[in-house]
Amino acid sequence: MSYLLAGLLLFLGLGMLGRWMAYANPADVAGFLYKMLGLVLALFAIFLAYRGQWYLAAPIGLMAAGFFRRKSSRAGADQDAGRGSTVRTAALEMTLDHDTGIIIGRVLAGSFEGRDLDSLSEADLISLYQEIASDRESCDLLETYLDGRSPGWRDHFEPHTATGEGGTADAGAMTEEEAYQVLGLTPQATEAEIVAAHRRLMKRVHPDQGGSTFLAIKINAAKAVLLRKHG
Repeated sequence: MSYLLAGLLLFLGLGMLGRWMAYANPADVAGFLYKMLGLVLALFAIFLAYRGQWYLAAPIGLMAAGFFRRKSSRAGADQDAGRGSTVRTAALEMTLDHDTGIIIGRVLAGSFEGRDLDSLSEADLISLYQEIASDRESCDLLETYLDGRSPGWRDHFEPHTATGEGGTADAGAMTEEEAYQVLGLTPQATEAEIVAAHRRLMKRVHPDQGGSTFLAIKINAAKAVLLRKHG
């Protein structure tokens, strides 16, 4: 009887897990799988250590620790200066990882304030889109994120712009601090480093390569602001 009950509980648990994985954000699912794999490796390392096989337990334990520390691919964008480009509008903040091209974002105002975009469902994102509809820059930035996360989202929702390439970002008000963040540089960057960062980022986001017009405009504006400083 106890085996039957255990089997039933296992079946129900797997069913609930499968249902959650089917509807959860892919980043959350990936994070859960990393942790589960890390747990299995950690238990195996403990078993080997108990048997005195430290030469095997040590590297496997290190691998387990790596899986516990590892984040999902979308959450892996690096926001440190020199590694990521950050763009802010009134409602959103987004960071483009220079190495992977991953874009992550956070809501700065409104009903979802403080939430990461990766934590929002598609229904939440559409609700957010409607909420910020009067803010052209924020809409353009959110469209850039949606294009990366759910390329077919436009088939089910009327975007803010007919072409989906975003509007014209207001580059005139960009400060030097914002420009450094957009290019992922520090104030100590030289003119050559500014030009190199601009060239590298434009290869990633250029509209002709399937990138974002909005981000391309911001990156061009950042270069102009910083080169005027060095001029």
